[in-house]
Amino acid sequence: MILMYFNFGSPFYLLLLLLVPCFFVCNVYTKIYYFPKLSWIHRQSPLFSWEPWLKMLLYTLMVIALAKPFVYDAQNTNNKKGRDLILTLDASGSMGQRGFDSKNRMQNKYDINIALAQDFIKKRHDDNMGVVIFGTFAYTASPLTYDLESLSYLLAMTNVGIAGESTAIGDAIMQSLRTLSYGKAKNKAIILLTDGYHNAGSTSPKQAVKKAKALGIKIYTIGIGRKSDYDVNLLSTISKETGAKSYSAVSAEALEKIYEEINTLEPSAIRSENYLNQRLLISLPLGIVVILLLFWVLLEIKHKDIEETA
Repeated sequence: MILMYFNFGSPFYLLLLLLVPCFFVCNVYTKIYYFPKLSWIHRQSPLFSWEPWLKMLLYTLMVIALAKPFVYDAQNTNNKKGRDLILTLDASGSMGQRGFDSKNRMQNKYDINIALAQDFIKKRHDDNMGVVIFGTFAYTASPLTYDLESLSYLLAMTNVGIAGESTAIGDAIMQSLRTLSYGKAKNKAIILLTDGYHNAGSTSPKQAVKKAKALGIKIYTIGIGRKSDYDVNLLSTISKETGAKSYSAVSAEALEKIYEEINTLEPSAIRSENYLNQRLLISLPLGIVVILLLFWVLLEIKHKDIEETA
């Protein structure tokens, strides 16, 4: 069930509406008229004049636009599912090798993986996702977030060698576990992709896997390139020990199929209360303002023409 809600992005600007009464009581100037007879004068309240009401309406609409009105869809998430998921990607020097994609041999392995990972992210609508990049050291490129569009953007800002030239698989897993520790989903998983052997870092893969196993976190591993290029046995052990699956991709096409298979992972209960799809409505009040201003100008022109002919 989808419910529509209305809200303001900057509601404090609505305090300007307290000045609306000034259109009736705060007179800037007073016009003086002379009549030979008092009986010719009719008492008329400004409340019955259209001009202050029009000004008040224009002012109100502009204040509302300034307050950034928007609507959003709040989907009932009682039956919605998701998980805390970390993409742990190797950015070591060997990921700069070309020829992994038969259709575009000039593109390196890392860029191919980034493109496929971004496509994978788009399909994980219910997941709370993060990214860990590793090489000689590991770091969190993005903490867990439901803003998958921003996550994809941050992923595109990384490049080969950004974390050093070596391969610290143990540190990569430990950093992924630390990033996952901020999530509250029931099920958590790591997708670790590498094309090399563990040869750096302060933590051994064995230690990291032991901790992941104790926390009940699955680690799906993907080895890319020729099997002689990376430690097949290590990746297989990591996945087996944590109750996950290990994959091997010798080409871009094979890697794409692996991401498609991982995308079928059974999700867990989602943590967020609402899934928001915001749509700004600033153009609506501003459009009405433009129409009313044009109407006012036309009335003024018509009034002047009448005065001139008289």
